[in-house]
Amino acid sequence: MLVHLSVNNYAIVDHLDLELKKGMSVITGETGAGKSIMLDALGLALGDRTDSSAVRIGADKADILASFDLTSIPEARQWLSERDLEQDGPCILRRVITAEGRSRAYINGTPCPLGDLKALGELLIDIHSQHEHQSLLKTETHRRLLDEYAGGAELARQVQLAAQRWKQTRNELERVSSSGEEQRARHQLLSYQLEELENLALGDNELDELEREHKQLSNAESLLAACRQVTELCSENDAGNVLSALTASLQRLGAFQNPPAAMGEAINLLASAQIQVEEAVGELNRFLDHFDADPARQQAVEDRLDAIYSLARKHRAQPPELLALQQRLLDELESLSADEEAITRLEEELAAYARHYQDKAEELSQLRRTAASALCTAVETEIQTLGMPGGRFSVEFSAGTGEDLHPAGLEQVEFLVSANPGQPLRALAKVASGGELSRISLAIQVTTAQTSRVPTLVFDEVDVGIGGPTAEVVGQMLRRLGERGQVLTVTHLPQVAAQGHQHLFVHKQRGSDQTQTAVATLDKAGRIEEVARMLGGVDLTEESLAHAKKLLASA
Repeated sequence: MLVHLSVNNYAIVDHLDLELKKGMSVITGETGAGKSIMLDALGLALGDRTDSSAVRIGADKADILASFDLTSIPEARQWLSERDLEQDGPCILRRVITAEGRSRAYINGTPCPLGDLKALGELLIDIHSQHEHQSLLKTETHRRLLDEYAGGAELARQVQLAAQRWKQTRNELERVSSSGEEQRARHQLLSYQLEELENLALGDNELDELEREHKQLSNAESLLAACRQVTELCSENDAGNVLSALTASLQRLGAFQNPPAAMGEAINLLASAQIQVEEAVGELNRFLDHFDADPARQQAVEDRLDAIYSLARKHRAQPPELLALQQRLLDELESLSADEEAITRLEEELAAYARHYQDKAEELSQLRRTAASALCTAVETEIQTLGMPGGRFSVEFSAGTGEDLHPAGLEQVEFLVSANPGQPLRALAKVASGGELSRISLAIQVTTAQTSRVPTLVFDEVDVGIGGPTAEVVGQMLRRLGERGQVLTVTHLPQVAAQGHQHLFVHKQRGSDQTQTAVATLDKAGRIEEVARMLGGVDLTEESLAHAKKLLASA
């Protein structure tokens, strides 16, 4: 439960410290005194959004701290433990808002996202506002309240999650399948193109080798003639050849004994030249002996080159790029094949999610219908207690519409009421009287709150539009809830205020240059005066004081 609330520099609050207890705590004060400011500040500590306007004028930041005793809230302790945020003693939620509009959140002194404050806050406090009856006009609220009353909130979350996963999978399947015909046509084209390239079977260096061989075969005659002419000039010309001239030159110079150094060097060079010319002639002769100028081979090389160049033109690529093109086509073909496999996988997943959804949704439907009967009986009892003796309440189920799996389950839920005897059951939105709607709303809130796992309940002026004897009944209802845990109630009704176990009085303190909101915990005498003020106005009379004492005594 909430044990302490500290508010600093928020709105018109300079500093506020509240110690809170079990039971029913009523919060009263004149209109505009700032009663709701306390609850707004508490909302910020629980993750509500805000801006720089929350900071008191002249201050650099607003600082709000709420402490909770988690002894009877195992879900909250588990939540903290899973995130390594638990500590001995109370759980402390803190929110800091700067004058520039920046916000920081802390759980037990550890910085955390705002969403974590909100998630933990939902386990700690359930707030019912004076505008709750407006949300009760929406069937989504009816379904949520019924699920909470039935203890099926977690099951409803599983149904919603299953529907979301089914929808996501269906959308992905539609995306993958949307271009099915186009993909199949592309698959056929790629298969044909890849088959052509695979049949070509181009080797890594084959193109260079073919072009080199083709060049040789195309110039065969002139090449052979040049080789024969060089051979003849070097060694076979009877009129004189290079080898003969070199041999004669070496013989002539070798006739001298002890030639000069320069002549010796010349002899060595001539000898080396003779050897190189002999080797060159040998290489040319071997080339001439083994060179095959087969026209059939030349035709085969030309045909192979033509096939390569034709396929390159067909793909608008350069011949050396064909191997890389073949790999790209193979990769794309494998990707298309993977898409076909993905379609099969997604279809199986979609069917599995649909089965899971159906199982959970049917379980939730059964739980709702079982709980609806008990809810109707309990709400009717409260309605009749609140001054509508012939009031009736019913939960109507109607089949969901559309082919999609609805996140809310298999049926729509709507609350129907009849405020007076003889009147048919109608939707809440068609209840004419605002007072009747307020009482019906309160009856539903009080009934559903009794099954809440959250130990702290806040009612912010939910008794608006209620008066007379009914107001005392409302106070008794809230007091019964307070005996089960902790209830904070902001009220303008003395009959409700008198029922509290603890009474907090909100008032304004006016200084020379500013006005601030302050809160006082009233003792017995203070409570009598405050309830008397609520009964009779500013001037306290003996009659109003006596009436206040009687209300408090009866409570």
